[in-house]
Amino acid sequence: MSQTSSDIESILRERLSGLKPLRLELIDDSAKHAGHAGAMSGGGHYRLLIVSAEFSGKSTLARHRLVYDALDELMRSKIHALSIQSLAPDEKR
Repeated sequence: MSQTSSDIESILRERLSGLKPLRLELIDDSAKHAGHAGAMSGGGHYRLLIVSAEFSGKSTLARHRLVYDALDELMRSKIHALSIQSLAPDEKR
């Protein structure tokens, strides 16, 4: 796992601890984007799956805002692209 991946997971677990994630999976897809402008500047491409009961009744936009707000500094520096799948426990993946 890269340092940035570790940082992302640590930040999400710390800053979203109130969400009590039941599942948090982060996949680094940066290698698939070699040569892409964002990859050349050092920004990585990541996929996130996060499941939390706190997402129940919240819109996708509200869920994503929670994640983006938590990762704010990394989004401006080390993350070029982040695909988020945010689910409540009763929603299918």
